[in-house]
Parts: sequence; C-alpha cells; structure tokens
Amino acid sequence: MTAIKHALQRDIFTPNDERLLSIVNVCKAGKKKRNCFLCATVTTERPVQVRVVKVKKSDKGDFYKRQMAWELRDLAEVDAKDASKENPEFDLHFEKVYRWVASSTAEKNSFISCIWKLNQRYLRKKVEFVNVSSQLLEESVPSGESQSVAGGDEDALDDYQELNAREEQDIEGMMEVCEYAISNAEAFAEKLSRELQVLDGANIHSIMASEKQVNILMQLLDEALSEVDTIEGKMSSYEEMLQSVKEQMDQISQSNRLIQISNTNNSKLLDEIQFLVNYMDLSKGHIRALQEGDLSSSKGIEACINASEALLQCMNVALRPGHEKLMAVKQQQHLFTELRDTFARRLTNHLNNVFVHQGHDQSSMLSQHMAELTLPKHNPLHRDLLRYAKLMEWLKNTQREKYEGLSRTYVDYMTRLYEREIKDFFEVAKIKMAGTAKDGKGNKFATLPRKESALKQETESLHGSSGKLTGSTSSLNKLAVQGSSSRRSQSSSLLDMGNMSASDLDVADRTKFDKIFEQVLSELEPLCLAEQDFISKFFKLQQHPTLVQGEVEESDGGQPPPGEYRHFIQSTEKDMVRLMMNKVFQSIETELNSLIALGDKIDSFNSLYMLVKMSHHVWTAENVDPASYLSTTLGNVLVTVKRNFDKCISGQIRQMEEVKISKKSKVGILPFVAGFEEFAELAETIFRNAERRGDLDKAYVKLIRAVFMNVEKVANESQKTPRDVVMMENFHHIFSTLSHLKISCLETERREAKHKYTDHLRSYVINSLGQPLEKLNHFFEGVEARVAQGVREDEVSYQLAFNKQELRKVIKEYPGKEVKKGLDNLYKKVDKHLCEEESLLQVVWHSMQDEFIGQYKHFEGLIGRCYPGSEITMEFTIGDMLEYFSSIAQSH
Repeated sequence: MTAIKHALQRDIFTPNDERLLSIVNVCKAGKKKRNCFLCATVTTERPVQVRVVKVKKSDKGDFYKRQMAWELRDLAEVDAKDASKENPEFDLHFEKVYRWVASSTAEKNSFISCIWKLNQRYLRKKVEFVNVSSQLLEESVPSGESQSVAGGDEDALDDYQELNAREEQDIEGMMEVCEYAISNAEAFAEKLSRELQVLDGANIHSIMASEKQVNILMQLLDEALSEVDTIEGKMSSYEEMLQSVKEQMDQISQSNRLIQISNTNNSKLLDEIQFLVNYMDLSKGHIRALQEGDLSSSKGIEACINASEALLQCMNVALRPGHEKLMAVKQQQHLFTELRDTFARRLTNHLNNVFVHQGHDQSSMLSQHMAELTLPKHNPLHRDLLRYAKLMEWLKNTQREKYEGLSRTYVDYMTRLYEREIKDFFEVAKIKMAGTAKDGKGNKFATLPRKESALKQETESLHGSSGKLTGSTSSLNKLAVQGSSSRRSQSSSLLDMGNMSASDLDVADRTKFDKIFEQVLSELEPLCLAEQDFISKFFKLQQHPTLVQGEVEESDGGQPPPGEYRHFIQSTEKDMVRLMMNKVFQSIETELNSLIALGDKIDSFNSLYMLVKMSHHVWTAENVDPASYLSTTLGNVLVTVKRNFDKCISGQIRQMEEVKISKKSKVGILPFVAGFEEFAELAETIFRNAERRGDLDKAYVKLIRAVFMNVEKVANESQKTPRDVVMMENFHHIFSTLSHLKISCLETERREAKHKYTDHLRSYVINSLGQPLEKLNHFFEGVEARVAQGVREDEVSYQLAFNKQELRKVIKEYPGKEVKKGLDNLYKKVDKHLCEEESLLQVVWHSMQDEFIGQYKHFEGLIGRCYPGSEITMEFTIGDMLEYFSSIAQSH
C-alpha cells in the first residue's frame, strides 16, 4: 500500500500541488467488484482545500487516472455501519449517497479517522459521523503511513488547538504595534522575549517590597488563634454543664413514656372488657325464655325468637386473639352451649308434638271431602307452623342434626297424610270418570257408589305404563267397506278405539271427562304450590345464610371454592326442597298415570283432552317456577299423555292399513276418510289456542298421508267400483274437509287432494265416454295414428281402411237416437258407480257433456282436414247433444 501511495503522490497529486494524507482500496457495494482508491488530500497552497478523490486504474492497467473528486465541505455524513463489530462497509453522503466496501476494516478505520481530523482542523461546518467508535475518532492516523506521505507535517494535527476570539484580537493588536512582526519574525520574537524578562523582574521587586505587610498579617493570625483557644475552653465548660441537664431530661422523658404506656394499656384493657360485656352478656329474661319460655302462645314464641337470636349473636361473636384463654369467656361459652342444647331439645319436642296434633286435626277433615272431587286445604296447618319459621332457622344454624331430624319427621308424617288424601281423591275422580263411559249395549256405566275394594281392584290394573292398555285393541272390529246405504251404521275407524264403539261416544260424555280431568289438575296445582311454598319458608330453604363454621358438608371429598360458595348453597337447598316434595307427594305421579290410563281405556280420544290440559298446566307451572316439583312431575306425566296420543294416532293408521272392502257393493266414501273428518273437527275444537298445537299438526300429517296411501290401496283392490271413482269421490271429500277446516299445516295436502280429484274425474270421464261412440272413437284414433306416422292429413282418405266410404259407414252407425240411447246407458252406469253422500253425479255428468262436446269438435276438425270437400258430417249436432244430456239428467 505504501508503494501505491508514493506512486499516486508522484503521478497524480504532486502535479496538482496536493498532498495525499490517507488512502483506502474500495469497490462499490452490491456490484461486481471493480476496485478503485479513495484518497484524502489537501492542497499545498493557502487557503487549504480538502478533497476526497476517486482514483482508478486505466483500462490497460499500466497507470492510474483521476476519475472523480468531492470537496470535504460537501460531505454531510459518514456512516460506518457498525461501531461494535468489524465491518468493511461504509457510506459517504455527498449530494447523493455513495456506498463502499473497503478491502480491509483497518484501511476503512484509518481513512475515517483521517477524515475526522481534517474536518476538525479545516472546516467550520462539522461532518456527522454515524456508527463510528469514539475511540477511533480520538486516534491519529498511523504515523508510518502519514509521515511517509506528508513528510511529518501532519504531526501538528495532534497538538493543534484553535485560538479563541480574544486571543486572536490580542495577537493582532500586538502585531499592529510592531510593524516588522510579519516581515522579521525573529526580531519580533526577540523583542517579546526582552519584554517578558522585564515583566518577571518587576514581579520579583513587587514581592520583595510587600514583606512588611506580610509580617503584620502573620501577627494578626497568631492573635486570632489565641482567641480561638479561649473560646474553645469556655465552650468545653458549657458542654459539661449541659451534660448533667441532658441526663435529667432523659430521666423525665423515660418516666413520661412509662406513664403513657400504662395509660394506653389501661385504655385497651377497658375496651376489651367492654367488648366482652357488650357482646357476651345474655340478659336474665333471655335465659329464662330459653329455659322456660312458652312455645304454644304467640307471645311466648316471640320471646323465644328474640332470646334465640340474642344467644346466636353471643355464640357467633368474633373473639379477638387471647380471649378464648380467659376463664370468664370459657364459662360464658359453656353457659351458651348448655342454653342452646336445652332450648334445641325443648323446641324439637314441641314441634314434634305440633306435627302430630295438627295432623290428627287434619285427618278428621278427610271425611268431609270423600264425596266431593276436592282436596283438603292445609292452610290452617301451614299458618300455625309458620310461627316457628324463625326458630327453625335458628335450629338450622345451630343444631343441624336436630333440624334435619325435624325435617324427616315432618316429611314422614305428611307423606302418610297426603297419600291418604290423594288416594281417596283419585278414587272419587275415577268413579266420576268411569260414569262417563257406556257399556257395549249403549248404556252408561253405573255411577252408583261401589265398595272401595271393588273400585280399587278395577283401577289398580290400570296403574303403571299406559302402554299395557294396547292389548284391548286386538279385539277391535275389522273395518268393512259397505254400501252407501249402510256406511253410516259402521263404526268409524278413527273413533273405533278401546272397548267403546264410535256410536256410543257423544260430545257430552267427552266434555264431562274434560271437566273432571281439569278439576283434578286444578286441585293438585294449588296443593303442590302451597306445600312447596310452606316447606321453603318453614325450613328456610329459600334463603342463603352463612353457615356456622364446620357445618358445611363436603361435596366430592372437599369444600367448594370460596368463589362458588353461594352457588353451592343455592343448588344444595334447591335439591333439599325437591327431595322433600318428592317424598311428600310420591303418590301423585303414580295416581295421575293410573287416571290417565283409565281415561285412555274409556276412550282413546280422551288423550287429546288430556294432552291439551296437561300441556297448559305444565306451561303455567314452568312460568311460576321451572324447577318446582309441580313443573317436574307434570312434565313427567305429560310424557305419558303424549305417548298415549301417539299410540292413538298409530292405532288409526294401523286400522287404515287393515281395512277390507266388500266385493258385492260399491265402495263410496271410505269409513276412515269420513272418520278423519270427524277426528279433525273434534281436534280443532279441543286444540284451539293450545300450547301443544305442534303435536296435533304432526299427527295430522301422519294421518293424512296414511289416508292418501290407503285410499289408493282400496281403489286398486276394488272390483265392483272403478278405481277412478274411488279416488275421485274420496279425494273430493278430503279436499272439501280440508277446505272447510282450513288447517294451515295441511295446505299442501289440500292442494294435492284437489289435484288427485281433478285428475281422476277427467280420467273417469274420458274412459266412460269411449263407450257410447266406441267404433267412431276407434276410427278417428286410427286416423290420428296415420297422421302421426307421417301421412299427410289430405292423403288419409286414400288409405283403404280410412277412406270416405268407411267414414260414412261408421257415422251411419251412430244416429241421434243411438247416441242418446248410449248416453242414457252411460248415465245409468255412472249412477251405479257413484255414491249418494258425495253428490258428484251432476258434476261428473256436466264434465262428460263438456268432454263429449270437445270430442265432437275434434272429430269435425279431423273430417275437415283429412276429408276436405267430402261434405261428410255427423248425424247429430252440438245442440242435439246438449238436449240429450239435459233431458237424460232431468228424466233421472
């Protein structure tokens, strides 16, 4: 690198009066490596110009040439990329940014250091150095390289210090005084030296002249030191005097502290005593009430409630640390425990006696309700017991075992009481319900009183699942399709359920059953709600007090987390209410299922009434309390009612599938079609504004699809009545029924029924009209076949079988009298096919008239197109046809 510097100095910079101070071998960053040199130079002439010159080898490579130069004052920033790691890359920010990569990090650092020194020496505008180590900016250019190039002159860069403004002014003023300061520097320097010597001598003489003043100053200092010693002595004596005062004050302060501590302790002790007296002292009146208070009178109960609450407050007081060690506190706690146990025993015994006494009074009232369908009211019992509700709450918080014992005693006793009441109530309901049914001869079942044992034997067979009752349907009469005159006497398939025939069931009986079932539910609902409300209030299960420590039962092996404590208490008390209600009213669900089974056996249509009533009561109970016993129990029973309803629908469908038709009589309106109409009319009356309308809609869809399917089945199996007549009449009846009832969920089936009725009416008309003009129909069918095969219409007459002579021969066979005779026979045949109930004869006859006229016009059109100019016409006109149809209809 030294040889290159000498070569560059000699060949490039010396001819331009420049000195080379630093050099670095670089290439442009990110491009193909083409090396060049960046040189830092200064001019030898003043004012000094500092440049950065780019030097590059010539294309032949035998010499160097100057390619580009930048003034140092145009340099804005030097970016070394990284101050902590070695990195050969650096940027020079002139008018644009030049990115370079040095051949080595040492060369880069040396070049940047030289730029920094030149900037400090020659430029007033300082260049910004970024990512450059502070140590590098303080170092000098390596001496070997710089001296070899610059001849040692650049050593002054390290010692140079710029003059400030005042120094420049002083030098300029001194040089103005001496005219030869610039022309003869040596003479100027000798003059300055002589003046300096004169000033030094003057300073020495001045110091020697001030010796006397110095001696006086020293004497004054000695006097001051002696005064200081005197003052220090006095200060020591004062300090000794104050030391004794300090000791006395310390003793006084210590005494005051002890007095203050004693007063504080006395005050705290008084507070503790007052706390114990205020919160752990039970009055004699409260003690007497707990030991001897009258639990049968209202005044005595109120006194016991106040005393028990005061006792609970004393027992639950939060004692401060150390209180439990005091003998008086232990004695009071022992007294409280004895009072609590004594009063708990008295209260438990008294409430047990109250349960028994009140229960006997309630049992004596049962005979008054035996003949009526009502349940005894327990409001007096509840009212008397609610006086003890606060005492039960106290027992719950203090004696959990006795509280739970009383709960079990109440539940056991009330279970027996309610079981008798509910059993007798349902026996009366079953007697009244059985009176709504009739025997097989049409006579109503006797409603006279029977022995309880006989009624019990009859009704016990109905307990359990209602699914056991389906066995009776095996004895149902098979449906037979009879003639129109006897069809109404047959039992409808939709009404032929259970042991009772459709003709024996009337609306009055069903209405009576509905009222009985509604009265049963209406009696049960307030009874259950009142008992649940009483249990919640009396046993304090609707509130959530903080339990005494240690009385929270562990769940799943551990105590619930504090954040879930409230939810834990709520769920536990709800479970207790539900368990107690399930025990007390354990017979309700069984009795309800038995009653439902009896009603279903009497008449399966009763399941519709029961579904609506039960759904309404379930909905009402859920609105009051979704988690109540009544809501849960009625919901379970509703499942049984819904199962019976589904079984009823399935039975109807099964009976439709088992239908048999008579081979000797015409079909007419099928019994299950008429039965569906009666079922739908009754169901619409029952389910008007009902909550379970969706169940009926689903049943409708199942039934109507079964009706459709079995109508087609019967039509296919019919031998005497044409298939189209069976389909037409029955689907017309279905369409009329659905149009009259306007059942929204069956709108699709209504349109389908209309479509089937229309299609089969047209099919029957077309097939029937082919008979009176049979040969003429066959002739023109042949003509149409020839045209369809490609024969031109005007050439059909040249066909041997379809020439004009053949056409005239066929037409002559059907004069007006023969046509009228054929239509009269057709009318009689249609009359035999159709039933009277649906009254479709005139509709079919009118459709046949329209179809016949259409055929007549079609035949005339074929004659005109296929036999042009033949002047062949039918022997009867459209007017004749209208007169034939009208006279035939009027004559019959």
